[in-house]
Amino acid sequence: MKRMMFLLPMLLLALFSCREDIVIDLEEGEPMIGLEGSITDELKRHEVILSYTADFYNRDDIQMISGARVCVTDGIDTIYYLEQADQPGHYLTDSVAGRKKTLYRLFVDVPSDEEPDGYKHLTAESYMGDNVEVIDSLVLKPSPLFEGIPMSDTIYMLYPYFQSLPDPTIVYMVHLTEDGVSMHDTLYQVMSIPMAGYAGYYVNGPEMQENNVEIPVGMFLSSDMHDGFLIHLDLLSIPADYMMFTFNVKTSMGSNPLLGPPTNVMTNIQPAGSGVGWFYAASVVSAETVFHVGGD
Repeated sequence: MKRMMFLLPMLLLALFSCREDIVIDLEEGEPMIGLEGSITDELKRHEVILSYTADFYNRDDIQMISGARVCVTDGIDTIYYLEQADQPGHYLTDSVAGRKKTLYRLFVDVPSDEEPDGYKHLTAESYMGDNVEVIDSLVLKPSPLFEGIPMSDTIYMLYPYFQSLPDPTIVYMVHLTEDGVSMHDTLYQVMSIPMAGYAGYYVNGPEMQENNVEIPVGMFLSSDMHDGFLIHLDLLSIPADYMMFTFNVKTSMGSNPLLGPPTNVMTNIQPAGSGVGWFYAASVVSAETVFHVGGD
């Protein structure tokens, strides 16, 4: 027993005296092309962003891809994305609008000394589906989850009301802007609403409430709002595979060596193994509401 009491302090001393930094040797492959881009039926400038992937220890040192040739076509018309002089790797169209119920194919040629013609050729496809004609209203309601609980803030939930389409494959994605500031800077903040089982319902209407189903799309604290606080909602009709990509991104464990290997996040960039990311087509419908202190 005395021997054990002597060894224990020595063991603790050895453990807490060890301060040598340990660098985990991660196996990193060759950098891949990262692509983020879209085409919608909004009349605006659409963007494709190109960069190379970085390894775990150099994630802040992103190399943008300049000199690429980028265009999208529906088989009839071709829309070109041109690199911005002040933003390397960012390629924008002129102000154009895509069309619903149309398949779009993206072509990207990236400069490469390893290819016979000097370019690495990538493609991606996405179908722009239909969308609702209009969002009838946006309503802010105090959250029922906190009724009866004394709080300094009132928590408001935002509910959209609209007639959904009968197609069960349609997924609605929500982008929110509050007082001109986007609430969705990353895919982790984006909300998707798959309508399987509720396609054709009036969203947040009597049919859904009879099933005890309501779909809030945003949460706001009264202390963050003021009289005239403007909330803008974009409702995107997106392909189901893009929803799965965003889900993959949200659930990916990344490259943290303490959490295991990175999740194999899906991509629609072709040929397989040449790139990561996603190109999507979406139809967009918008609505706004204004918060007034003390109610409307």
